[in-house]
Parts: sequence; structure tokens; C-alpha cells
Amino acid sequence: HVQLVESGGGSVQAGGSLRLSCKTSGFTFVDADKGWYRQAPGNECELVSSIGSGSGTSTWYDSSVKGRSTISQDSADNTMYLQIDNLKPEDTAVYSCAASTEDALLFRYRLSRCPGTFGYWGQGTQVTVS
Repeated sequence: HVQLVESGGGSVQAGGSLRLSCKTSGFTFVDADKGWYRQAPGNECELVSSIGSGSGTSTWYDSSVKGRSTISQDSADNTMYLQIDNLKPEDTAVYSCAASTEDALLFRYRLSRCPGTFGYWGQGTQVTVS
């Protein structure tokens, strides 16, 4: 039974930081390409960061968060993290973690809605920046 459970969302003032966690189970963590999507009301679902399979040394960031975010993983605990610093009101969205053992998430950079119809997805966590 596959599970991805996000935590760490909440309300924060602009300029603050959040660390999102995604605890996974039910699939081989190191074999999956993993990442974080977000969707704000009225917007598409967009990939903001991804981390490759294996040791996780291959990372990617959308330009909207590049330079102020860090994606990481703890393979021993099957958990992925996303730290975002200097949060902005435009970061307000539901953040969902996702994993795929079939394709790199970058092949599906933008979706009409989260969750997508591929791979494995968490239920989402709200981030509100004011």
C-alpha cells in the first residue's frame, strides 16, 4: 500500500521559512524520481522542485524558487524535504509531493490539476504566505 504523507505547511509571514516533509512507504524510495508540485487557486499545477532517483544528487528547481529553496531526502527514513526561505505571497498554494518510478517528473512539469494521474501522490499541504 503506497502512502505519501506531507507535513510542515502552515501560515507564515513574507520573508519567513518553511520546511515541508513527505514521508513515504509502499514503494522503493531510491528507485523513484521525486518532487514537489504546487497549485494555487485558478492556476495550473506546477512542479517546483525535483530530486532524482538513487542518492538524490540530481536536483532541479523552478525559477520561481531557485536560490531560496532546497530539496533533500533521507533514504534511511524514506522521507523527502523541501525547505523554502524568503517566502513570498505568490508562494501561497497547496503543495503536494509526488514520486514516479516510470518517468522523470520534469517530463510532466505542468498539469491542469494536482494530483496528477501518474505515479504516487500525497494529499497536499496548504502553505499561506501573508
